[in-house]
Amino acid sequence: MLLAAIPTFTIVLLVITAVVVAITIALYFVGKKAETRKAEQDEAAAKVSQTVSMLVIDKKKMKITDAGLPDEMISQMPWYAKRSKMPIVKAKVGPKVMSFICDYEVFDLVPVKREVKAQVSGLYITGVKGLHGAKLEKPVEKKGIRGWFERKAKEVNK
Repeated sequence: MLLAAIPTFTIVLLVITAVVVAITIALYFVGKKAETRKAEQDEAAAKVSQTVSMLVIDKKKMKITDAGLPDEMISQMPWYAKRSKMPIVKAKVGPKVMSFICDYEVFDLVPVKREVKAQVSGLYITGVKGLHGAKLEKPVEKKGIRGWFERKAKEVNK
């Protein structure tokens, strides 16, 4: 009797609202869990990181499968990470040319064709400093609507 008095449109809106609220709550808890996992991984990487002097040859955002990283590392990556583009830095460390995965925040600071001191944890670059106390230039911020959206996204994430 009660359902007959409520219009169909209202029932549909209530169901959609309930589904959206449930999805929002689920994403909140999944995000919290991922955030704590990321903090633990960053802490573990900081413990084993070391400072390495390297000559940066090239930097690009490319797929992991095309980056020239070891096969063991590629096989351990989840399927969705293999398809996404990641910041890759090719650098000469000693006599060897190696490919590194770079942190997204550090990637813009890495200068090409210059020698830097980098904080490296395995094949992951977590920090960069200029050699002999030289300061690294921050990239010029993009103008226009895309640059505005990127600046707003960074402000929200801070």
